[in-house]
Amino acid sequence: MARQVARQTARSATLTDVARLAGVSVATASKALNERDEVAPATRQRVLKAAEDLAFQPNAMARGLISGQTRTIGLLTDELGGRFAIPILLGVENTAGVEQMSVLLCDARGDAIRRQHYLRTLLARSVDGLIVLGETNDVRASLADQVAVPVVYVYGESDNPDDLSIISDDRGGSRLAAEHLVAQGRQAIGHITGEATYRAARERAEALGEALDAAGQQIVGGPMFGDWTQQWARHAARTLFAAHPHIDAVFCGSDQLAVGVADTLHQMGVRIPDDVALVGYDNWEVFSAQSRPPLTTIDLNLQEIGAAAARYLFRALGGEAVSGVIRHPTRLVVRESTGPRTTGRGASVKPSK
Repeated sequence: MARQVARQTARSATLTDVARLAGVSVATASKALNERDEVAPATRQRVLKAAEDLAFQPNAMARGLISGQTRTIGLLTDELGGRFAIPILLGVENTAGVEQMSVLLCDARGDAIRRQHYLRTLLARSVDGLIVLGETNDVRASLADQVAVPVVYVYGESDNPDDLSIISDDRGGSRLAAEHLVAQGRQAIGHITGEATYRAARERAEALGEALDAAGQQIVGGPMFGDWTQQWARHAARTLFAAHPHIDAVFCGSDQLAVGVADTLHQMGVRIPDDVALVGYDNWEVFSAQSRPPLTTIDLNLQEIGAAAARYLFRALGGEAVSGVIRHPTRLVVRESTGPRTTGRGASVKPSK
């Protein structure tokens, strides 16, 4: 018997090998491994023991033909830099691993032709479902007419109300930032952010204005929209402080922008947070944790968003589909760039020439 097992494990064991070792038919071995009810408990245990002895690995394609599932889901992303895709992928994979499912990642890189190619590829591999990650949180076209498997949209909202979209609660995140600054006694708050074509930028600016209005304040100088670059942030900071030197806090639409603002404030001799408090957005640790000083910021909880997307997809695969838009909560991460102001309210700063 030992020589028989050794010969069979020298190559990949087959279902026939398992059936032979267990002393049952191939059909019975298949039913036992797939946990079919018509197999007696003693027979099932004998088959499982034989499979373990032979290190038998069921063929995924064959199991898919039997169960109608491949235990595989596709993650199709348009996000070019991986800033959002990688954390979300980790959340999806962690959750999928618990369910013993695999994840296939395809990066369309914002290219429509590439996106369609990968969509066809994933469907040709008979994935059980799809998670579609947008480059921004803007509304995107639904895939409902193109695919027959469940789809969950992440960080990008489907235009079909029957689909499920999980997006970051940008309005809630902006309110957290505003409430934090107001609670610290900041009374002149500016806002430097990215392109107004991004819904995230617009929603964060609108929610900031609403939160400050509730506190009897307003955004000093109004929202300053521009590129998502440090160069724009440096220029915007110089412009903002030249026009409003009494500003005592700046809320930025991203951590990268906040780092650009910090550079300018350092050049102007402005102390952070003593003179001006600074808040970023994203909790992208490449910028937030390495900034001087480290940034208070809003964390998107991207891994949790990915995990939630996977859980909802598994529910849909089980016949419990959910539709609509879920705005996933953010959280405030407090670091050294905020704190009570230590200079007088009327103190002003002079921009460098």
